[in-house]
Amino acid sequence: MHTLLEPFHYDFMLRAFAIGGLIAAVGAVLSCFLVLRGWSLMGDAISHAVLPGIVLAYIAGIPLIIGAFASGLFCAVATGWIKANSRIKEDAVMGVVFTGMFAIGLVIFSRTRTDLHLDHILFGHILGLTPALIVETATISIIVLIVVLALRRDLLLVCFDPTHAKALGLRVRGLTYLLLVLLSLTIVATMQAVGVILVVAALITPGATALLLTKRFDRMLAIAVSSAVSSAWVGVYISIKANASPAACIVLAQTVVFICALLFSPNCGLLMRRTKLAA
Repeated sequence: MHTLLEPFHYDFMLRAFAIGGLIAAVGAVLSCFLVLRGWSLMGDAISHAVLPGIVLAYIAGIPLIIGAFASGLFCAVATGWIKANSRIKEDAVMGVVFTGMFAIGLVIFSRTRTDLHLDHILFGHILGLTPALIVETATISIIVLIVVLALRRDLLLVCFDPTHAKALGLRVRGLTYLLLVLLSLTIVATMQAVGVILVVAALITPGATALLLTKRFDRMLAIAVSSAVSSAWVGVYISIKANASPAACIVLAQTVVFICALLFSPNCGLLMRRTKLAA
């Protein structure tokens, strides 16, 4: 029993559980909107596109979070502008924009003398966050969570049926850009813990899992948050026992939950569907 409870005796582990659960909750709430809007890849695009902003902010001597946010927001706005002014579909535009920006970031990083560790930027360092970064991450996450929950009905309508939302007098474009801003802020907050590569899982998997289990949005939010937070805690715990990357373990835990929902969901689970057909 002492061996099982040993990780809970260390302050850095308790901080990792706390910040991991908070980040997972914010990512899960946003993932529900992204999945319904068809923007799952937008999180992937922005998470990669923040790299040049981080490097340029370091060169300029300003907080890295400012550069990351500006770079991520530029990626989101550029994607929307190119899509609106060309015949290219949104997924192709995302691929071009984020890979181009990520490549620019890698080139600048390779030509810059810095004590920054690229591994920490790409994969995060949830077990070694400084108190200042913890406060910064927690503040951004709480602000995003409050705004999203306060506007969840308007955002849901804009994501699900923008034409109907416009007919009701909602500012569809404004709410759309607000969602992009919140997404960029979330990625900036999350990347310091789980990295810019693995952050995409936190913005897709919980919402996709919940969508398999329910058709009601409020219940979808609850399922997404509970599955994401529990996966974060399990992932951090397993990473200590297995001496593995915490971010990778969190993503693997989320993936296992998704596979279980895909197979055993009462409504659309693959195994449950076969059982009903056989009966």
